[in-house]
Amino acid sequence: MPDSLTAHDDPRHDHPATAAVVLATTPASRLSCSDGTLLDRLGTQLDLLPVRDVQVLTQGVGLAADLRGVAKIARTAVSALALVPADLVAHTEALALLLDHPAHDTGALVALDPAEGPLRPPVRVEGGTVVAAGSSFHTVPEANATFRGLLQVAAPDLGTLAEVAEELAELADTGKLGPVTPVETVDLLLVGLVRSGVKVRAAPLGPLHADRVAGQHAADVAVARLAEVDEDRVRLDTSVKDDDGFFATFLVSTWTRHLIRPAARLKLTPNTVTGISVGLAVLAAVWFSAGTPGGLLLGAVLFYLSFALDCLDGQLARYTRTFSPLGAWVDGMADRLKEYLVYAGLALGVPGPGVWRLAVAAMILQVVRHAMAHSFAGAAAGADGAGGASWSRPARSLRESADAASPRGLLALARRVERMPVVRWLKRMIVLPIGERTALICVTAAGWGARTTFVTLLAWGGVAMTYQLVGRMARSAR
Repeated sequence: MPDSLTAHDDPRHDHPATAAVVLATTPASRLSCSDGTLLDRLGTQLDLLPVRDVQVLTQGVGLAADLRGVAKIARTAVSALALVPADLVAHTEALALLLDHPAHDTGALVALDPAEGPLRPPVRVEGGTVVAAGSSFHTVPEANATFRGLLQVAAPDLGTLAEVAEELAELADTGKLGPVTPVETVDLLLVGLVRSGVKVRAAPLGPLHADRVAGQHAADVAVARLAEVDEDRVRLDTSVKDDDGFFATFLVSTWTRHLIRPAARLKLTPNTVTGISVGLAVLAAVWFSAGTPGGLLLGAVLFYLSFALDCLDGQLARYTRTFSPLGAWVDGMADRLKEYLVYAGLALGVPGPGVWRLAVAAMILQVVRHAMAHSFAGAAAGADGAGGASWSRPARSLRESADAASPRGLLALARRVERMPVVRWLKRMIVLPIGERTALICVTAAGWGARTTFVTLLAWGGVAMTYQLVGRMARSAR
């Protein structure tokens, strides 16, 4: 039963959207550390995060009772709900990967290694999503990661969480889950959500630490290990996207990362950086419109710097955790505006209507590509469903110990090939993302002029559109 309810009205978090249930139903929660007990330490960490309230489940009388307690809380919760074992020893930054993420989506903290153990149940992660989860009863074929205790459930999925918790409680009461114990409460709930079809985002730990402990020695070791990692450095590193294109990764982010902390100290917002980026793109278009070699070169430099700031605004947003759907929309609209302004500037710099036709064709091609991308993303979101267990993966019974294996045949071969670095980078480049388009415009405009720029954009863009169309048709047919 809930032992305490503590409200956190921290002025640093104006709109906290997550509540937390701390599972302190096992003796390990009372293990000592420099902050008192592990439960005390966890409470202090939650105070530092945007958690609206904390309920502590104590005095457990068994696994089924704990599960029913979670179900009761889930049915009355109105915001995202985090489930945290009190025996979890973790970096605050590790907890923030879920609890301080503006999406407040359903997610699980995982380590991308298969070294499972009694307090490290196996999971299988595919495409950033947990597709199979294990417990002492449930097995995971071809596991490639381990669950590290923290589970967050988005508000639309709370009904499914309550149903799963009640079903698991019934199975535990009747002994149909084998010798499971209260230590596995959160592990079983993850299994239940995944097998119910809820899309669970995998939040990888990276170099951070998060371990559940069962004894005092293990607790001492786990707490001592935390000092090995510079949390702010990790936060800085993870603010730079690891799935960007080749140009953004190697020719932009290598130096914009050093501007993140100064920008944060100056209290620049991501939208402010976006505005400066748009201003530089306007200047680039003006110089491109001159049509002179010097104007084209200066325009290329300004457009490159504009793109660099476009990368910086996202990095700053991730570092300060101020990104939002509105901010993403503003950034996307700014990207389109900058690119089309540059098209117009380049066309103005060449006399005659011929280049204007090429510019309009390049713009239309890009609009069609964006429409394809957004329509496919919208269709995928519709298949996943806006609430609860309705995404494309079918539900599986909790009574069965074995989970579904990963795909075989050509699909499995394709996924293995995609893990090869050369193939991965080629796939990112062939679709002509915004970084590669920026590089193409800068190099061809400065070196050969506007006509070459538009012809190259049309040729590469056509190949990219065909590749993406075929790929999405293949994915939809799976």
